Amino acid sequence: MKAIAYDRYGSFDVLALRDIDKPPVKDGEVLVRVHAVSLQIGDCFGVRGSPYMVRMYTGLLKPKYGVPGYDFAGQVEAIGNGATQFKPGDEVFGSSQAACAEYAVARKDQLAPKPASLSFEEAAAIPTAALTALRGLRDVGRVQAGRTSSSTARREGWDTSRCRSRRRSGRR
Repeated sequence: MKAIAYDRYGSFDVLALRDIDKPPVKDGEVLVRVHAVSLQIGDCFGVRGSPYMVRMYTGLLKPKYGVPGYDFAGQVEAIGNGATQFKPGDEVFGSSQAACAEYAVARKDQLAPKPASLSFEEAAAIPTAALTALRGLRDVGRVQAGRTSSSTARREGWDTSRCRSRRRSGRR
């Protein structure tokens, strides 16, 4: 399969389109044919290998994964034992390592059905942005059930994705 990959840390010049093996599907995992990927600042840190604390997760001297990307959307290709809530052909979105490839493997609890009203591009922009918003509201803002809140901050992941999608389709 094709993937955007790197075998050493550096600028984005280290990224190249390469042929790599399709990831195996283990118990509780789902193989997804990737239609869209959303890159985050963490992907930039991973490719650069800095700040150096990132290397504790990505590999000390050389990249452990070698394919960037975390948030994605696509179509289920195969399922491992125990991932019975999905079936081949289902449209899903979620998080996984090495999403900048034709196929990505994700744990079943890292995926959700893609809403029919969203494009693959819009769905791929949701996981990290939504989790960041949830943590901000719940952990920092301490918003609880029954309380109201207001937000004046721009929703970067969602708004940016919608603007790009609208621009590509000719809408404003």
